[in-house]
Amino acid sequence: MSMDAQLIEHMMNPKNYGTLADSDAEGIGKNPDNGEKVAIFIKVGKDEDAPYIADIRFQAIGCTTTVVAGSVLTEEAKGLHFKGVSDLVEATLNFLDKLPSEEAACSEMVALAIRAAVDTYNERLEDKDYPVITYKVTHSCAPQEEKE
Repeated sequence: MSMDAQLIEHMMNPKNYGTLADSDAEGIGKNPDNGEKVAIFIKVGKDEDAPYIADIRFQAIGCTTTVVAGSVLTEEAKGLHFKGVSDLVEATLNFLDKLPSEEAACSEMVALAIRAAVDTYNERLEDKDYPVITYKVTHSCAPQEEKE
């Protein structure tokens, strides 16, 4: 399947969309500029004491790009140990720094929501009532004005 065909597939049939009733943790990525946000729900498995994402879902209040990014990144994150999830988030954020800000904001929101879910899970190991962590994007969704 070509890259375009894959993106269209994620757009038409987003993977992992919805919630997990029995999730172990949630995380939120938010764009304060426009009110868009992504919620990530994770079910954590243990493999020789190393936690991994056994299942993951996302919900988005955002544009099509946000839903596609949610579909792609949750597919990538599913099955990864937390170290792999951290690497995925880092690689995504590093890649986004090379894009125009308005193109980066949607994917950054999803990556930060995944990071927030893992961080919430880790905090809840100490305090089961720890609130859901929210991270705000650094990129802006608003197209930058043309510079004269």
